[in-house]
Amino acid sequence: MGDFPHVTPTMRATADFITETDADGGAALVLTGPLTVSAMGSVDSRLRALEGPFKAIDISRASRIDTVGAWTAWSLSQRFGAPITGASPEAERLIGAISAVDDNTAPVEAPRLPLYLHVPQQVGGVMIGLGHGMLLVLGFLGQIVLASGVLIRHPGKFRLRALVHQMELMGVNALAIIGLMSFLVGIVIAQQGAVQLRQFGAEIYTVNLVGRLSLRELGILMTAIMVAGRSGSAFAAQLGTMKLTEEIDAMRTIGVSPIEALVIPRLLATMLMMPLLGIYSAAIGIVGGAALSALTLGIPFFTFLARIQEVVPLHDVWVGLIKGPVFGLIVATSGCYQGLQVKSNAEEVGTRTTAAVVMAIFMVIVLDAFFAVFFSEVGWG
Repeated sequence: MGDFPHVTPTMRATADFITETDADGGAALVLTGPLTVSAMGSVDSRLRALEGPFKAIDISRASRIDTVGAWTAWSLSQRFGAPITGASPEAERLIGAISAVDDNTAPVEAPRLPLYLHVPQQVGGVMIGLGHGMLLVLGFLGQIVLASGVLIRHPGKFRLRALVHQMELMGVNALAIIGLMSFLVGIVIAQQGAVQLRQFGAEIYTVNLVGRLSLRELGILMTAIMVAGRSGSAFAAQLGTMKLTEEIDAMRTIGVSPIEALVIPRLLATMLMMPLLGIYSAAIGIVGGAALSALTLGIPFFTFLARIQEVVPLHDVWVGLIKGPVFGLIVATSGCYQGLQVKSNAEEVGTRTTAAVVMAIFMVIVLDAFFAVFFSEVGWG
């Protein structure tokens, strides 16, 4: 078979090198042929094996040169401490650009702290991060207050359809899962409470246990945790994706405030629906306890429900209603804040979504403990 007609000798050429010795006995390394990425492969390993010294790196016989060839000449010059000679204007420009960004020096390592300072350093870093995060959260809350003031002065700007849509998504659509969870929790409370109270012959007080615990604590607390995992994460993922695809930047460009259009409807929807979901959860929990009591304790179903009205004080209902909007504010704020913090890539959306759920659940539990102490002090214990 003959040679392909379109393959020329120039295209087959590869880079090479020779050494020349002058009258003083000094050796110069002369690079020949095309110093390009396609031609340097065959000579690279031989250049790496060279041992100097050389008084100069001569590239006057190079037919062509690109960035790879310029970097090769520059690295040889740095390695042997020899100047580059015979460079064309194009070669000088490429070598100058490479020398500006590659000084061939080893990176400077940061000083290592003694072992006994590692823990204080990490604790300090965490505390600084927490302080910075608190400032960002306060700034976010300030934006919400300012946007709320604008909507109060200009009610026509409020997006009522967005509010109704969010109420449906985080409230109505959550009834099934919250009802199932609450029913099972009510059964567990009644069963475990009856086992313990049976030792004292006080099984009838299972009604008190289920009623007060559901209305006062577990109904709204379990609902808040469920909403944080279901809706808080959705808020973070939705806003994070919009931030990543620059939809929020586009809204700002056309004069629409993301806080007014996206955040406030979600906040209001969660604050309005959380008390209703909490009461619904408590009621279903009581029904679950009544069902178990009718099956295993011999307490008739409707007798259990009638007994609830007698033993549960009205202020227990108010405790759950007061906690609801506060827990809703925490859940929605955490989700929206974390979603708007997304900046770089899709992986950060997942990270921020997880952070939103963790932050919301942690703050809900902390506030629930505060409310327990507070209501106990005011006589609603």
